[in-house]
Amino acid sequence: MRVTALANAMNTTSDTVRYYTKIGFITPSKSPTNGYKDYGKNAQNRLKFILSARQLNFSVTEIKSILIESDKGHSACPLVREIIEHHLAETEKQFQAAFQLREKLRDAINDWQSKPDKAPTGHMICHLIEGEGQYEDSKGDDNE
Repeated sequence: MRVTALANAMNTTSDTVRYYTKIGFITPSKSPTNGYKDYGKNAQNRLKFILSARQLNFSVTEIKSILIESDKGHSACPLVREIIEHHLAETEKQFQAAFQLREKLRDAINDWQSKPDKAPTGHMICHLIEGEGQYEDSKGDDNE
């Protein structure tokens, strides 16, 4: 099957198929008569795996490592478990940070409901944020 047919079969875009072909994750054969790329069942199975892994937020580098293990004939399952455990730990950290931010925002709303609106001054833009400093990041981190 050609790029478009594979993309349609996998419910993705032709650009996605071309990208994974370009980086060597899937390999089409070339027709000797017209030079068209033809993707067989193996390419379709690999693309299905790749798209499923991407839905689990696996990086291209992680997927490459898994495919290398598989191509060597080794089970990739231990590596997949390790990656998933790492992703879960990272997701848990992000969840906790989001939960703490939610609590900070709730506290700010509750505190600010009773405070008056004030016009900006030469030293302050919004007293709600700048006034008491309790809502500033204590590390001074402004990466957001």
